[in-house]
Amino acid sequence: MTERSSNMAVPRRSEKKWSFSPSAFCLIIGLTLIVGFVAGMRSDMIVGVIAPALGFKVETSTLNLSNVQETYQTLKSNFDGNLDQQKLIDGASRGMVAAAGDQYTVYMDKAEAAEFNNDLSGDIGGGVGAEVGLRDNKPTIIRTLKGTPAEAAGLNAGDVIVAVNDKATGASTVDDTVKQIRGAVGTTVKITVLRGNQQKDFTVTRATISSPSVESTVDGETGILTISRFDAQTTDSARKAAQDFKDKGVKKVIVDLRGNGGGYLTAAQDVAGLWLDNQVVVSERTSGKVTDELKSGTNAILAGLPTVVLVNGGSASASEILAGALQDHGVAKLVGEKTFGKGSVQKLLNLSQDAVLKVTIAKWYTPNGKNINKEGITPDKTVALTAEDANAARDPQLDAAKALLK
Repeated sequence: MTERSSNMAVPRRSEKKWSFSPSAFCLIIGLTLIVGFVAGMRSDMIVGVIAPALGFKVETSTLNLSNVQETYQTLKSNFDGNLDQQKLIDGASRGMVAAAGDQYTVYMDKAEAAEFNNDLSGDIGGGVGAEVGLRDNKPTIIRTLKGTPAEAAGLNAGDVIVAVNDKATGASTVDDTVKQIRGAVGTTVKITVLRGNQQKDFTVTRATISSPSVESTVDGETGILTISRFDAQTTDSARKAAQDFKDKGVKKVIVDLRGNGGGYLTAAQDVAGLWLDNQVVVSERTSGKVTDELKSGTNAILAGLPTVVLVNGGSASASEILAGALQDHGVAKLVGEKTFGKGSVQKLLNLSQDAVLKVTIAKWYTPNGKNINKEGITPDKTVALTAEDANAARDPQLDAAKALLK
């Protein structure tokens, strides 16, 4: 007779019969009751001891939240207005997580979690199709996506966004500006930009925008692979593009990671496997100890092809993992500007009410053992891309990459 776990048969262990004296039997019963009582009283301690041995990470300690309850009760008793309990709970959770002091460890409520997932997947809902970044502390259009309302309206890379619907952006963050631009599909948004010394107004109709994470082109013998983020589709898309390069006889490759803020670490690991054959891509350390070492696959389609990776200050996290791995293994040169410098790994954990906790679980290190947190990766050849270059549709970084491959 067998027990089944999934579709795998597990033989039942052979049974053994035991015999005890009456006194021993009573002693066993007594011990069982004592152990059961202690287990009920100190189950958190027992779980804390047993769980690590079984490979689980469980924190059983609790916080004394009496002060929070006191604050809530005092607020409710004296506040002149209505209180939304869910907002109060979200606020308390957000404040507690923020107090950890790590900018990458954040609490997201239901709406924020949904928006985060949409951003990561490229489904931004109603938008205009413009990528916005921060230049000189001002929200600036980095590029417009092909075939989108932003491109059709005439918005250009390098345009500084000074107002959205006549509301000055001022010291607004990129996220604030993007939120103002987005809205219901079919509605319009007025975007005021500064182009050079001239201020221009554009009225753009929002549309459903879905931005692919991978785009590729072939320029003569050079294949250009642009990766804007590392999402669930990046691996397949990048591998498909790499195979297309091979089929078209590409002899040199440029990988553009500029402005790529990261995404799934495993996607960067997989993409590195286009050049690396069963080699270390990144290692993770927690409390200084190596907890994981991620290697590439064994189907390196682009192995041996001269490669240059374009990076800048917006290349972060998973982008830096890919760039660092290719640089450390000597299979690619880096061109552009120093990367952002995010050397930690986050994990998404689901909470009640559809909230999500994004928490830092480890620091990551390049194959040569370097953690680039707050330092970034210095390119092999530093080339700046100025606002004047963007306005004039010049790309000296791409030009430098092509020159390096000649």
